[in-house]
Amino acid sequence: MAAMEDNQQKNEEGQDVMMGDGDPQSDLLAQDDLLKTDKELSPVERRARERIKADRWDTEAWNMIGSEAQGRQITEAAPLYEMLLTNFPTAARYWRCYVEAQMMAYNDEATKLIFSRCLLSCLHVELWRCYIRFIRKVNENRGVEGRDETKKAFDFMLGHIGMDIGAGAVWMEYIAFLKAAPASTPQEESQRMTTVRKAYQRAVLAPIHLVEQLWKDYETFENSLSRTLAKSLLAEYQPKHFSARAVYRERKKFCERIDSSMLAVPPTGSVKEEQQCSAWKQLLTFEKANPQKLDPTSLTKRVAFTFEQCLMYLYHYPEIWYDYASWHAQNGSPESAAVVFQRAIKALPDKTLLHYAFAEFEEARGNIQEAKKVYENLVKNSATASSLAYIQFIRFTQRTEGTESALKALVEARKSPVCTYHVYVSSAMMVLCIEKDQKIARNIFEMGLKKYIHEPAYVLEYADFLCRLNDDQNVRVLFERALSVLPPEESIEVWNRFMLFEQTYGDLSSIMKVQQRRKDALIQMGDEGAASIEHSLLQLVSRYRYLDLWPCSTQELNHLSRQQVMVQRTSGKAGKGSTLQGSTASGAAEGLDGTGPGSTNIVLPDVSKMAVYDPRQASVQGLSTNIGTAVGIQTSVGQPILGLQHVGAPVSLSTTAQASAEATTTAVEEAVKILPPTLANFLSQLPIVDGPTPNVETVMAELLQLKIPLDVAEILGTEPDVSLGTKATVGDARGAANGFAKLGGRNISNLSVKPIKTEGTKRKEIERSEEEDSIPVQNHTPDVFRIRQLQRARAAKSGQAGSIGAGSTSGGSGAITGEPSGSSG
Repeated sequence: MAAMEDNQQKNEEGQDVMMGDGDPQSDLLAQDDLLKTDKELSPVERRARERIKADRWDTEAWNMIGSEAQGRQITEAAPLYEMLLTNFPTAARYWRCYVEAQMMAYNDEATKLIFSRCLLSCLHVELWRCYIRFIRKVNENRGVEGRDETKKAFDFMLGHIGMDIGAGAVWMEYIAFLKAAPASTPQEESQRMTTVRKAYQRAVLAPIHLVEQLWKDYETFENSLSRTLAKSLLAEYQPKHFSARAVYRERKKFCERIDSSMLAVPPTGSVKEEQQCSAWKQLLTFEKANPQKLDPTSLTKRVAFTFEQCLMYLYHYPEIWYDYASWHAQNGSPESAAVVFQRAIKALPDKTLLHYAFAEFEEARGNIQEAKKVYENLVKNSATASSLAYIQFIRFTQRTEGTESALKALVEARKSPVCTYHVYVSSAMMVLCIEKDQKIARNIFEMGLKKYIHEPAYVLEYADFLCRLNDDQNVRVLFERALSVLPPEESIEVWNRFMLFEQTYGDLSSIMKVQQRRKDALIQMGDEGAASIEHSLLQLVSRYRYLDLWPCSTQELNHLSRQQVMVQRTSGKAGKGSTLQGSTASGAAEGLDGTGPGSTNIVLPDVSKMAVYDPRQASVQGLSTNIGTAVGIQTSVGQPILGLQHVGAPVSLSTTAQASAEATTTAVEEAVKILPPTLANFLSQLPIVDGPTPNVETVMAELLQLKIPLDVAEILGTEPDVSLGTKATVGDARGAANGFAKLGGRNISNLSVKPIKTEGTKRKEIERSEEEDSIPVQNHTPDVFRIRQLQRARAAKSGQAGSIGAGSTSGGSGAITGEPSGSSG
């Protein structure tokens, strides 16, 4: 028992024993070997191991391993538990299952060893309750000494997890244990009551579950001893208790969002992971705000406890480790911050950002040697060594030891296989900016040019350095050297920068020479489309622009861009040439003069089939095609017969769109001529809508309000009947339009019109006019659904009357419009 507590004390001092000393990758290799050699695997375990071999962080497969382990004897389950907990050292529920299996097998030594490995890294209530059960079991027959050991274990447990929101049951168990202590003398009785009182007073001030029940029990306890003393003590602790209860209610809201069964895996960006990370950060923010107004010591303990619990589930999130260490540093605990940084680097050795943060922290507080060790380990480790690591190490060395030591570090960096041209550029600019030594900086660039002259980016950085020194002669020499060795397809960026340089430092003749050479290079690489633009107006725009000032209007610039797209389409070169043209034809024309970020390594879209987008042209063609199909006129695909135009603010169309619109004007007139007069009148009154597919309800509402005269004979294709009298009057225009709409929904070829007597017609017209006069005029859009209900009701009524002909026609009209039917008798 003492050995276990010694191990726990060492963990408290900052030794992270969760991961062990082995390499996790080697552990996985051992698992792979086990997968290959073990032939006695169950189907579930075999499937889980295969999934783990493919994805180390497959939580579903690991849960399958955990379930298999729980169903086996400890001798068979122990290897599975060890494999699982090596990958997930903060999985408290599997630690609990593992230790419970050992306890059931009465393996006390193995149980103690497991507790020493997991207790302080897994602040989980159920795991710690398992620990206290084990302690009580071990010490139940040891008398007073055993009770003392158990009490120490309770105090040890409550000191670590007593502030957990689920620790209410632990406090109640502890108080019950204290009350059950034997007391043979009044002094021992008084001591026991004092101990119980102190436990109650600590418990009722914690924002945990069962805090209200603990307060009631405390009231009962104090009143059972002395009502007078109870009154003063309860009055003293009641405000603090009410504050704890209020904090508990708020704290509970944050804790309910946290999934305590989640395994700690690297972030994958899933919705659940993001939600859990956000929930933990909200809880941390809540605890940092100190809602309970705790003293600094208690607040530090509370926030540190929350961070430790958070790391059980967000173990692979560097920002949590960094926030934890930064919080300690900001609150005057630099030693604790250093311990957290050390744990973070050990837990996530491949996260270089944590190394930089730790080195910066040590450098800021004056521990230069400690910071240097961090950088040295960073560049020596093959998993973290990189050009950026060497650059930061050289800068650190210059800050702390001077330029001479920094140049020595540069010499060491050159020997590394991960060294790139960035190290030379960074070192040279560091010497120039800090030491103001142009000679050494130039020598560093020249040293790197011998190795990286085939890197266009390095050449451009060197050119910028020389321009900064106003050494225009050597800039031209550098460009000539680079262009002589660079292949044409990789020299575009250098040519662009050469053009920009001549526009700034050269005269007109030098600009023209470089432009011609650039055009020849483009032709050599097979990009005739881009070469044809070299003497276009775009080049002139590029030469005479300055910053955000342009020598032409936005409309002219857009026109030039569209023209370049057309040139590229006709040239049929959308491969290498698209890199140049895509950069020159942008609205700002940045790539043309080298100021844009063009690069031959960037994958650009194929713009060979690009067309200037005009939304009006698309909607006109779509609407015209639909109308032509509706009236039965054959058209070719994509060729509209009606060149309808939208009414609105004038917007300039492209040349193609304008030509198309003018070409269809005659087609519109011809199409209208061959339409029946009523249909032509109907089409002329249709409202203008946006897009080829307007809202159905809007169209129906507009149709119901149109006033179109009805010529039944024209619609039915028959001769006019004199018995019908004249055409519908203006007063019947609304009903006629709706009658047209209703007939449009029927099979017109099957309709027939029967003669109707004039007297009946007159009588029904009188009745209909009286009913129409009684209906209020609706100025707003009619309710289509209400109209349909009236239509059904009146159709049924019309069927009972058994009347057809003019009365039925009028009834149909009224059914659609909502007016009373004329066939009432």
